[in-house]
Amino acid sequence: PPEFENTERAYSSYFEQHMTSGTPYIKGLYYPINQRPKGIKKDKVIKLIRQASRLILQGFSLPVNTHDNLASDGKLFVEMCEKDKEFCSLVTKRIPETGFDCLNFWTEDFVHEYRQWQLGGFLDNGRNISCPFNRSLLHELRKKYGIYHKETNNSSKNATHNSVH
Repeated sequence: PPEFENTERAYSSYFEQHMTSGTPYIKGLYYPINQRPKGIKKDKVIKLIRQASRLILQGFSLPVNTHDNLASDGKLFVEMCEKDKEFCSLVTKRIPETGFDCLNFWTEDFVHEYRQWQLGGFLDNGRNISCPFNRSLLHELRKKYGIYHKETNNSSKNATHNSVH
């Protein structure tokens, strides 16, 4: 988010990685997720270019597995949906009792507990907007996928009272 730029709370946004994931004839490569907020470094880009060169020269299996074409936060989101069906329904099914804010979001904002995903939600014109989910599972998956997250008062590592479980 813009307000986090140049702070230790900044995090990576790959935005349209679903486009890469859904394109079975390309292989997606991503800048290291925990390094991107620190800027783009020449040595990291060269490493990605070399990796791409190896893939081109050595080839890769087609079609590319959709899961393999996701960045680590995308993989986390998919696994969250696989393990927590209530969460998956909340964020993928448009039904009257589900708030639009639980459907309208970027994966990285969920992964980093921003806005409607932060503990206690956020205020919008005096209205609290919050989406329930299994925080313990999210924290476990962030660790599994090696995604650094700067803990704040609104994203407590031990918080579970905003959880659906």
